[in-house]
Amino acid sequence: MSRAAPADRARSAGNERGSSAVSIGSGVLGELEPAVRREWLVTNGIGGYAAGTLAGIPTRVYHGLLVASLRPPVDRRLAVGGLIEWATVGERRVALHAYEYADGSIDQRGFETLASFELDGARPVWTFAIGDVRLEKRVWMAHGRNTTYVRYALAPGSVRRAVALELTPLVSWRDHHAAGSAFEPRPQVQPTDDGSTQLGLAIRFPDAPVELRMLWDGGSAAAETDWYYGLRHREEAARGLPDRSDLLAAGRFVGTIGPGEPLTLTLTTEVAPPSSAEEALHAAIERERKLIALAGSPASPVVSALVLASDAFIVSRRIPAAGGLDREGRSIIAGYPWFNDWGRDTMIALPGLCLATGRHDEARTILSSFAGFVVDGLLPNNFPDSAGEEPGRNTVDASLWYPLAVAAYVDATGDLTLVDELLPTFSDILDCHLAGTRYGIGADRDGLLRAGEPGQQLTWMDARVGDREITPRIGKPVEIQALWVNALLAVGEWCRARDGAAAARYLEVAERARVAFVARFWRPELGYLADVVDGPDVDDDSLRPNQLFALSLREPLVDESIARSVLDTVGRELETPVGLRSLGPTDPRYARRYGGGPASRDTVYHQGTAWAWLAGAYADALVRFGGDEGVDRARAMLDGLRRQLVDAGLGSVSEIFDADPPFTPRGCPWQAWSVAEFLRAWRSVTGE
Repeated sequence: MSRAAPADRARSAGNERGSSAVSIGSGVLGELEPAVRREWLVTNGIGGYAAGTLAGIPTRVYHGLLVASLRPPVDRRLAVGGLIEWATVGERRVALHAYEYADGSIDQRGFETLASFELDGARPVWTFAIGDVRLEKRVWMAHGRNTTYVRYALAPGSVRRAVALELTPLVSWRDHHAAGSAFEPRPQVQPTDDGSTQLGLAIRFPDAPVELRMLWDGGSAAAETDWYYGLRHREEAARGLPDRSDLLAAGRFVGTIGPGEPLTLTLTTEVAPPSSAEEALHAAIERERKLIALAGSPASPVVSALVLASDAFIVSRRIPAAGGLDREGRSIIAGYPWFNDWGRDTMIALPGLCLATGRHDEARTILSSFAGFVVDGLLPNNFPDSAGEEPGRNTVDASLWYPLAVAAYVDATGDLTLVDELLPTFSDILDCHLAGTRYGIGADRDGLLRAGEPGQQLTWMDARVGDREITPRIGKPVEIQALWVNALLAVGEWCRARDGAAAARYLEVAERARVAFVARFWRPELGYLADVVDGPDVDDDSLRPNQLFALSLREPLVDESIARSVLDTVGRELETPVGLRSLGPTDPRYARRYGGGPASRDTVYHQGTAWAWLAGAYADALVRFGGDEGVDRARAMLDGLRRQLVDAGLGSVSEIFDADPPFTPRGCPWQAWSVAEFLRAWRSVTGE
């Protein structure tokens, strides 16, 4: 597996009581490859973010100090891609920055002067060693605002000498998914005139609806511009995507840092003047303190780290309301930097992100918000980036996860008023499924749920290359039956005192499906459950982790003997230290590595690649059916995920990993359901 570095180089949460969740020493930071493979992220609760590598080299087109969300949580624009940073102590002038160019050359190597890096809460902090001076740099965002603060100060314990600082922001105005080229006319850069006591520059980009302002509490600010051409983003190159961009050097800020005299550059697209750096930092620290206290486990470094990681994904979203007036709602970003909010991911991640962290009010708001998006019994699969586009609803499982998320909310809070509010929506969902709805979704005579048609991928295994679905899974997928039966039972029980006829109808179908399930899916000769039955041609007996949901959901569909056999097989063939493989390794389609261009990656996305989010269902099944040994096995696997907090997306958990050792992190570095299911399962298994 991808192991944490030795203790003097990288420390993961839980190794030292009260330590930072992530603390990395110069042995990692001074080397290019380990310093660029580790990434940091801060977010603002409305979809905006700042992100980059420990080395400062922007290896993705998404990396930058201010990615503003103009229509929360989407319509995201990269406004500030980075900084050119020079620090002078006495006669010594050193670069703190580093950039890679199209020819592979590295301009400056500021990372070689790094002494340490840590996450102070969720805020990245770099400490540079310039002779006997230690210079500290930290980055954070204002919650609910497209505003980033970059602060420089003498580090605690540093020799108290003055440091002259010179900063040049590199700016752009492009969709955060896209590489960007130089454009004309250049944007105007002018001194700010907003009544602020700070020095500042204002930039108006062509066709931009907002203005970028850069405020400085240092000595001087000069309006200068020049293009930096041909920056290379090596991760985009590895992913077979456009990997060159140009950034405009806009302005120059100069000042002197002294003992107790930090300097802060504030970057904002907000109209209102931002809070001072001191106020904003205090607000960020206080907000984190309250989140950890709300979760109820401040003594656990693992839980505290994951509580703060969870916060990145919970965002604002405008919700359609009666009369055409939108209302403020909440949603869950599926992952950073490239995902929007998805219906499936939201419902799967909500118990971990909101309920395991004590954020019950926000859980209720999210669950209530999504009711307005149900059409033909289907919850949106994903929400578009652009205004006016209809959400996609090509999913069979998102709507079924929805009542199960509400059931988890009721278990955590005892609040049945949400059931009263949403029961008409859930009845509509089940009735549409019973009668038949889009994409071939409908209940069969045996009570099981069929789904799928050519050209559509309806389950979470939804990769396609061109017009070809890699895992179409048309028929009756195994996890869909578990979700279907559990949804019928939950809604049926809620209907007992409200609508007896509906309750009887749902519960009768659930019982019919339970009886049919084992007969159709159990393969005693293989020791596990089929993945899909009643497909267009033959049943699909591929060994996949989807069968675990028939064991892990609140109402299992198999008895203990079958469950133990499934767990033995899954443990032997699919378990890794970072989650579960998506396909058995003896299958001829099994892929050991994930990488290459879009077609190459999508072809192997669910063909062996290990997924962290599946660790939650696996841990639940192990605890339920595995006895004391099962608990030990669950904890050992979760401990492997704990060690991932110091790799890839720091303080968080990646989306996927290579199927074979060393289980290299891949895909999205900060994934909502990976964090959520790890946190939920960790708290359940360890009691922390």
